[in-house]
Amino acid sequence: MRAPLSWLRDFAPFPDDIAGLTAALDDLGLVVEEVEHIGEGLESIVVSEVTEITPIDGADKIRRVVVEAGDGPLEIVCGASNFAVGDRVPLAPVGAVLPDGTAIGRRKMRGVESNGMLCSGRELGLSDDGAGLLVLGEDILASPGTPLTEALGLRDTVFDITVEGNRPDAWCMAGVARDLAARLGLAFTLPEPPAPPPSGRPVTDAAHTSVDDLDLCPRLTVSVLSDVVVGPSPRWIAERLTLAGMRPINNVVDASNYVMLERGQPTHPYDIEQLGGRGLIVRRAEPGETVETLDGVTRSVGDSGPDCLICDGENVPVGVAGIMGGASSEIAASTTEVLLEAAYFTPMAIARTSKRLGLRTEASARFERGCDPWGIDASVNRFSQLLAQSSPGLTVRDGLIDIRGAVPEPFTLAVPLARVRRQVGVPLTAEQIAALLDPIGFTTTGAGAGAGAGELTVLVPTNRPDVRPAPYGIDDVIEEVARTFGYSNIPPHTPTWPQPGHLTALQRSRRLVKSVLGGLGASEGWTNTFVSEEDHRRVGLRGPAVRVSNPLLAEEPYLRRSLMPGLLGALAYNADRRQGSIRLYEVGVVFSHPDEGGPRVVERSGAGGAQKALLPVERELLSAVFAYDDDDARSAVAAWRVLADAFRVRAVRLVAPGPGELPAVLAGLHPTRAAQLVAEGTAIGAVGEIDPGVATDFGLTHASGPGIVARRIGWLEVDLGLLFDERVVPRRAMVAAAVSRFPSSDIDLALVVDDGVPADVVADVLGAAAGDLLESVTLFDVYRGAHIGEGVRSLAFRLRFCSLDHTLTDDEVGALRARCIDAAVSELGAVLR
Repeated sequence: MRAPLSWLRDFAPFPDDIAGLTAALDDLGLVVEEVEHIGEGLESIVVSEVTEITPIDGADKIRRVVVEAGDGPLEIVCGASNFAVGDRVPLAPVGAVLPDGTAIGRRKMRGVESNGMLCSGRELGLSDDGAGLLVLGEDILASPGTPLTEALGLRDTVFDITVEGNRPDAWCMAGVARDLAARLGLAFTLPEPPAPPPSGRPVTDAAHTSVDDLDLCPRLTVSVLSDVVVGPSPRWIAERLTLAGMRPINNVVDASNYVMLERGQPTHPYDIEQLGGRGLIVRRAEPGETVETLDGVTRSVGDSGPDCLICDGENVPVGVAGIMGGASSEIAASTTEVLLEAAYFTPMAIARTSKRLGLRTEASARFERGCDPWGIDASVNRFSQLLAQSSPGLTVRDGLIDIRGAVPEPFTLAVPLARVRRQVGVPLTAEQIAALLDPIGFTTTGAGAGAGAGELTVLVPTNRPDVRPAPYGIDDVIEEVARTFGYSNIPPHTPTWPQPGHLTALQRSRRLVKSVLGGLGASEGWTNTFVSEEDHRRVGLRGPAVRVSNPLLAEEPYLRRSLMPGLLGALAYNADRRQGSIRLYEVGVVFSHPDEGGPRVVERSGAGGAQKALLPVERELLSAVFAYDDDDARSAVAAWRVLADAFRVRAVRLVAPGPGELPAVLAGLHPTRAAQLVAEGTAIGAVGEIDPGVATDFGLTHASGPGIVARRIGWLEVDLGLLFDERVVPRRAMVAAAVSRFPSSDIDLALVVDDGVPADVVADVLGAAAGDLLESVTLFDVYRGAHIGEGVRSLAFRLRFCSLDHTLTDDEVGALRARCIDAAVSELGAVLR
């Protein structure tokens, strides 16, 4: 919000110390993003009077102009045509530098010497009008040679302030001035505009109004102004609006905008002759209704929530309440009678409608934060006062049509002094707290009826909807105490705690996962939570997905059910930039639809928790893709074994899918190069290789011989919620073992088993038979071929034996070998090759 210092001085005598004012605003939470010094760069521009205009031979776009600027006549060549002899215009003499850095020199055009430049408002940075010169009006009493900044009163400073959403009272000049005056200890005055003189004609004879939904519009007022003459605003109003960032339009609209910027209360003037039925009806929009707003856009309302409409007396929509008026009843040059609407709308209703329509205006920004419902009367009187300055014959109908519902009222809070001192960290007295709160609009009293001796009773004004009723409002008031006291004035304090901070078990486990994957050469990725229906289809996911009602992108309205689409998309993105040989992992949340068949999450919702809502099931997964040149399913299995070893995982098996449709956890994977990770009967993840069709669909291909084939990409997915739960995934005991100083002995066994026998089952049988002397069992080769027959495969294991107290003899190793072979033959039907 742009706040001119001259405007702020209407309410308090602020000094010229711009740096001090900026620091004070920053410390109050009204952060100054920029300070603009108006008139800077215009010091050499002077007022000149046109005394002669003559054409130039052979030139049809420029003319010779003679001006008087206080030091005798000057000859200027000018291309503008919107001025005449006797007009006063800005002159940049030779040697002047314009605000945009343009240096003015002496030039000769068509044989005529130009001794300066006559300027437009845009060239001077004073307006957007560059079509002609800035012609000074008759109300500007300045003789030729007068500095332009002096003639126009351009010596001002504008603070560009960021006002946060929780400070609705500061969305106006008076609100900013109130805070700043309180900080500087200056007297703040908000003048009470006088009521218009009686006209003898009641407002009810000129207009009528009704409110059909007081929940959306708790207060509506209507007044009627007659004998209006529409024209330009007084110069001082137009200048202030321009400095505040608003374009002057006409005296009626400008008065409305001025009141909104000054007092924070938006109002809306209508040409009553253009209002059907000469009145207003405020109601809820019906589904499918449309309204054409002032920007010329036809907007559909009422389809997805309670939208509030302003309608004329014949119930035809003429605007979206609190956001933008309609095109049919805007103020025109022919308007002579104005209906002024000033209302209090429910903030959340305006916020939701504004967001749904994608339409944000100065009015909606204030209504959605909460205006003061009891400041409407003063704002209406201020509008009439301002408009009367440019429309002297103005008359205002007697009275005010005022319809009220449940309008917010002031309320009190009992604020414990000890709590203020504890939370602020400063031993403030009751008098000091009152001195901080009273100047910003609160009313404080000491201990009285109903309040304890250690409490301060605080009356919260209606222009502070950010302060909630008890019990939460006590913290809001304490926050105001700290803010007005000054956070920079609060001494630093190091809190003490009997227990030092540390990572939770979940945080430690999550970091261990990332450390392991990073050690395997994988980079962490962070992909989009929102996906399209096509993304799910490409990786083979069927069934319902959670659709959000307000997605960031219309083509990505679903919450992801898997991390695979994002990671494969990231691989493709990198491959397109010749970075195809990479490994990526992501730790992220996936979402399952309540109707997908899993456990349902039911939460209480609605007013008072009277309703129940089915929520999506959220699971945190680790997913990783292995796309080095020699990566495949084996890389993913190796990565799982490293991760399992880091977590001391015991008894997790790789279970290949049976015939038929793949389970959902294996969606997108090669049907014969994938397996589920199963712990104690619970599937905790999947490991395998991306299906070639899926890889091709994502463009993950490479040249092989004469053609293009899909790349082999390893995939690992683990449900971290299950992995971290030791009740689901048992852990090996942490037992320290001595390192033998005697050499170990290796034996290799190649066993032919049925394809349906998992390799880890064979490894378990061999390990059980080998006994305590076994150090490790490693599968190092798998063979299928005609030499061993159909439906079987050869698994080659290396077994390492070692003793802590002697070197194993050949006979001992031979006996261990025979025992392992016998166990594999008897338990699995294996055949030794």
